[in-house]
Amino acid sequence: MSTKRILPDLNRLSVITAMIMLAFSLTRVVPFSNNYLSVNLFGFVLNLGFNFNTVIAFITAILAAAGSDWLIKEHPKEKLREAGWYSAVPHWIVPVLTSFVISVTLNNMSLGHEWWVVFGLGSFLLIMVLIAEYNVIDIGDLSHPVATVGLTALSFALFLILAIAVRTAGLRLYLIIPTLVTAAGFVSLRTMYLRLNGKWLFEWAIVAALIIGQMVAGFYYLPVNPLQFGLFLLGILYALTSFVSAYNEDRELFGLLVEPLSMLFATWLIGFLLG
Repeated sequence: MSTKRILPDLNRLSVITAMIMLAFSLTRVVPFSNNYLSVNLFGFVLNLGFNFNTVIAFITAILAAAGSDWLIKEHPKEKLREAGWYSAVPHWIVPVLTSFVISVTLNNMSLGHEWWVVFGLGSFLLIMVLIAEYNVIDIGDLSHPVATVGLTALSFALFLILAIAVRTAGLRLYLIIPTLVTAAGFVSLRTMYLRLNGKWLFEWAIVAALIIGQMVAGFYYLPVNPLQFGLFLLGILYALTSFVSAYNEDRELFGLLVEPLSMLFATWLIGFLLG
């Protein structure tokens, strides 16, 4: 197997990663002021904050999607390289989620040694996601199974990081719910798409996202720390996604339940032990 099939063009990969991470670093050197948009919703006044960080979050998300598409366009297989733009849409989901998670995490940290460590880890994580997306394009490629497992693990790890970050930041419930519901829906949708070799299950992804929304509302008022909060939600999301995937793979009852229940038990056990 050639190196070119495993790794995308390193020049393109470097440019994409550098542009996105440079944008994040600008949030620490460019002065900005907070602006608020007040929304009256059924008598409740919601103050939504908009600042330079918000703008950067949107810009980096667009760069991540465009960068993933740019890497796909130089794939050695001509059929995949010349496919329509819609064929690349699934490969935008995890890179966009990665940039968003990095943005939320860095924005809620004070500048110091820890911030730069997270900055470096975020760069590494973004590179791994882009490489994995490049390798899951070709279903017949020998690297596809490994890339699928890696991308699935990275997707759920990103959800865990995001859940911990928003809980640590002390955001209000009306901000946490849409953030985690959206992330859960995309993670579930992308994972099922990968496991079922290109089959979209939008309705099941919406169901999983809504269930996570209910769980977020419940755990928000329980005396759990951010790590427990993230682990409990992660276990539920993984169990739901795994169960639906196994059901659509027509597995027997044992195969249908063993993976979801095992992951749910493991994450919740770790969560309780860390309490």
